[in-house]
Amino acid sequence: MFEDINLQVICIVLGTLFVSTALHEMMHAYVALRLGDDLAHSHGRITLNPLKHIDPILTVVLPLALMLLGSTPILAAKPVPINVSRLKGREMGMALVGLAGPVTNLALACVAALVLRNIALAGLMLDVVAYFFYINIGLFVFNMLPLPPLDGSRVLYAVAPEPVQRVMEQIESYGIMVIILFVSLFYSVIGPLVFSWQQAIARVLLG
Repeated sequence: MFEDINLQVICIVLGTLFVSTALHEMMHAYVALRLGDDLAHSHGRITLNPLKHIDPILTVVLPLALMLLGSTPILAAKPVPINVSRLKGREMGMALVGLAGPVTNLALACVAALVLRNIALAGLMLDVVAYFFYINIGLFVFNMLPLPPLDGSRVLYAVAPEPVQRVMEQIESYGIMVIILFVSLFYSVIGPLVFSWQQAIARVLLG
């Protein structure tokens, strides 16, 4: 889908990324607030303003570079600050906060799938909804990878034994650089994996 890149496609993709990542990160912050932690709220992260959420490298440059290379775009946003000690349920609360973002993207993809299945679209509108659909599935799949600080690691951390938790904490201390390094070194594995899961979910949602 991303092989033929032009200015229109870039605008659609960037628009989708800004909307989808804003909703994704806002839901992290909202669920954290509901569970007792107002740190993200105090940083202004319960907002649909994409400028509060995007990371210039991971949210914009990385996916566009991969698209221009004809590869599956993967991306991440600026992590939402969380004070785990304030969360109800502590580790399980953190798992719920982590799930909130990817589940939001999956829900957005489900809405797009309903549109694609029930409304006869053509031209620009078809392109917009189709890219919105596939990108949100991609956001769901990539963010559910159990690599700190991605959201999937929050779920794994909640059920992992203490030695594994300590290793995950050490990895997460390096922040976004871990994702950049991991993607750079293992894209030949990560890219096809994300693409295959993306296609499998798309087939299910589109019937």
